Amino acid sequence: MPQHPRTYDDIIRRTVPEPDSSFRPTTDQERAAFEGERVLSTDEQVLHDKVAAALRGSGLDLAEVSIEIDGTQVTLRGRVDDHHTLPLLENAVRGVPDVGDIVDRVVVDPGR
Repeated sequence: MPQHPRTYDDIIRRTVPEPDSSFRPTTDQERAAFEGERVLSTDEQVLHDKVAAALRGSGLDLAEVSIEIDGTQVTLRGRVDDHHTLPLLENAVRGVPDVGDIVDRVVVDPGR
């Protein structure tokens, strides 16, 4: 049975004839990639900060709502305690410049 590469360097040695050694991910970056964590680009981080500020400024209780950014798409995940909060949440995000699609994965959980 073939042995699978265990590290970034193992993969490079097996797949790239002459690897450019100018960049190597840190151990933390390797761990994050392995666990599926995605680092935001500069533009995505700016958009995340704008959306977070808009949600904080909305006055809604969003302690259990998280924001994910992929390009200009904003995904909201988490729980709120009132169904009236859902459209207010989306309206706050829609008012942020540069927001494209909004994917609403927020559920109503009155007993939270």
